[in-house]
Amino acid sequence: MEKSPSILKQALTVNRKPFPWLKAFTAGVAAALPILIGLLFGNLEYGLIAGLGGFTYLYVFNVPYAQRAKKIFWIVIALTFLTALGTLVAPYPIMVAIFMGIIGASAIFIFGALRIAGPAAIFLVLVFSMVTGMPQAPELAPLRAGLVFLGGSLSWILAMLGWFSDPHGPETGVVKRGLLELAALLDSVGTDRFHESRHCVMSALMDADETLASGQTPIRQTNYFKHLYVLNNSAHNIFTYLLEDFPEHRVPLPPEAAQSVRKIANSLGKKNKSDSASEVILQPEEMDASVAHLFKLIYDADAVMNEPNSKINQEVEFSKLSLKTVFGGAFDKNSIIFIAAMRFGIITIIAAIFAFEVGFARSFWVPLSCVAVMSGYSIVATFHRAVQRGIGTLLGILIASLILSIHPDGYIIALLVLLFTFITELFIVKNYALAALFFTPNALLMAESTSHGSFSFAYFASARMMDVLIGSIIGLIGVWLVGRRSASSRLPHLISKTIRSQSQFLFVLFSDQGKGFNARNSTELKKMRTNILNLKILYNTASGEIPVNRDVLDYYWPVVHSIEHLGYLLENAAKLSSRPILADDELAQLLLACETMAIAAHLKKTPPLKPIPKIESFFSIQKELRYLQKALQNNEGVPL
Repeated sequence: MEKSPSILKQALTVNRKPFPWLKAFTAGVAAALPILIGLLFGNLEYGLIAGLGGFTYLYVFNVPYAQRAKKIFWIVIALTFLTALGTLVAPYPIMVAIFMGIIGASAIFIFGALRIAGPAAIFLVLVFSMVTGMPQAPELAPLRAGLVFLGGSLSWILAMLGWFSDPHGPETGVVKRGLLELAALLDSVGTDRFHESRHCVMSALMDADETLASGQTPIRQTNYFKHLYVLNNSAHNIFTYLLEDFPEHRVPLPPEAAQSVRKIANSLGKKNKSDSASEVILQPEEMDASVAHLFKLIYDADAVMNEPNSKINQEVEFSKLSLKTVFGGAFDKNSIIFIAAMRFGIITIIAAIFAFEVGFARSFWVPLSCVAVMSGYSIVATFHRAVQRGIGTLLGILIASLILSIHPDGYIIALLVLLFTFITELFIVKNYALAALFFTPNALLMAESTSHGSFSFAYFASARMMDVLIGSIIGLIGVWLVGRRSASSRLPHLISKTIRSQSQFLFVLFSDQGKGFNARNSTELKKMRTNILNLKILYNTASGEIPVNRDVLDYYWPVVHSIEHLGYLLENAAKLSSRPILADDELAQLLLACETMAIAAHLKKTPPLKPIPKIESFFSIQKELRYLQKALQNNEGVPL
């Protein structure tokens, strides 16, 4: 087996993601423009406080504008509230420490449960901390909060500007990616790449479902959005047909199939549809009945592309989990999201109390460093963050110390904030250490400029370095002690729980539930989906533990993937109004097979193979259940 690179080498690796030039520049503008406006009105301090609201833009990601508008709005509200709270509790160090932990834990839990992309807790804790380091003046809470709200509102406006030129750009991109993955799957039929490729397609199509669901607005649905929705459903139909009829196919499909799907994908988002419409889908000269039906499905998808937007009349319907269900699933003693949030909050409180009790100047930099280190999604990621933050921050402190020693003022501060924010956002996608090199002087410049601090170069540099070192050590020790095996030890229980929820959903799908029953709104579907999401997060977290048991993870890999595939097939079956009703003995066989697997997974034993009855028109479900049984067999010699 190839030796894994060291943690230090992994932490310092620079990835090849492209630079986000536009987002980086807009982030710099969002941070610097409030400062410039403050200068124009003759008050730099007010501009700097409003600039804290500019951190809002760092939560902007490529999600539908309907979702982005809500997400950024709530970030603005959160930063506004935390500014007022920090101003009010600043005279009480113990309260500050407790609130730091509560803020961090709440952000980790909410971002994790809702699976929101972004920096989660770090900038929320940062703004709260920086406000507590300002001159104590509780009566200024409304003023400071109002300034941060104005700065955040400016970021909201900048975040929504793209809507005017491409209102459905994020949705178009994710649907296109699903079609391209589907084309790659068509190319892989009859090869050893089929099973690996099908997982990529399933993930892409599920991402497209989630993105479209988050882009849906109850007020108005555009024709183009319906166009994307129908096209994505066509991709699901093609994929499901491949799973039903071609998993054992040993002969490659005609290349025209993949070429046609790529043509459809590449025509998405084009302003001039006449060029794409002129490209005729090629058809092979000879094909059997199954291939002919596949091409019919591709033609149907192409017809959606060529249909005028005004004629797309299909009703848009998504099966969404309510916030109550989402948070209820995450708020569980076995949920790694809840465990991570509690761990995050407790360790942050300990770091803050320690810093205040020892009496560090600007004590909030200690828990803030602890928060930054713990922001990694796993223990390995936490160690990476510690190395990256340590190197980047120490060099960044030297840069900040040099800048502060010359006492910059006015437009120089605004220019430096713009420059540092711009470079930070450029390099955050490459390596956190490079980002910390520029984020650190940016944060220090804003914090010290609003706190009226006066330190010598040597004192300031040494004090901040000590803060970072102590905070990082506390974060590492806390994560190491609390979370070393918290994820992997919970895998058997959650796998068992997830299989049982799939068994329950199988029962309601293929038994008589009476007229008016809608499987897509059933409690069983919600439970299954919640358990699958928690299982995926748990497995990913377990893969980053130290020490990591590679044999155990290799064993669980096909099990988790099979459970995910089975969940996808069951959800697709729920979309159909016509499903076979199984006889009682067949249902009993299905339930027995699932319960046998669930018990074996919980007890870490090999389950006996049970017969899986045929489900007419849903043979892929039967095949996936057999595959799951076989995946659970392969634990011979694995110390579970």
